[in-house]
Amino acid sequence: MKKYWRFMRTLTADVHFYTAQLDCVPIAVFIDNELVGAGPIKELTPDSVKIGTERFMRKNCTFKYAE
Repeated sequence: MKKYWRFMRTLTADVHFYTAQLDCVPIAVFIDNELVGAGPIKELTPDSVKIGTERFMRKNCTFKYAE
């Protein structure tokens, strides 16, 4: 049985984002507690995260493990 110990935990450090990208883990993106996007991370920069075709600013969004 698979444990979902990461489910809905917030990604806070750069290592969380890089690990999620390498493992192709789905990420949920929230702005003011409203879900605005989800999927695996396609690209990372110090200021933004690209999920699918959309780019989200790291300082304006909350990123959580969706699995």
